[in-house]
Amino acid sequence: MKVTHRFHPWFGREFAFVDRRLAWDEDRVSFIGPDGDVASLPAAWTDIDPIDPFVVMAAGRCPFRIADLLAVADQLDALKIRGVGGSAP
Repeated sequence: MKVTHRFHPWFGREFAFVDRRLAWDEDRVSFIGPDGDVASLPAAWTDIDPIDPFVVMAAGRCPFRIADLLAVADQLDALKIRGVGGSAP
């Protein structure tokens, strides 16, 4: 298993896969870390799944998918409605 998240300190390193499960309400993979202990990361930060076809087709030209941007916009709207982080409109 390889870490693929560009901003993770273990980016590009390969580790021995141990297990995959839902933990903390998130799809996570466990592996033998650099110190020999079992560690875990979100599965999306690894190469455990096939590459997203959108990522392949975008070929580095688009860092965000439309669905992800829309989800972020919805979350920001929900925060505005609750008045979190500032005044509500």
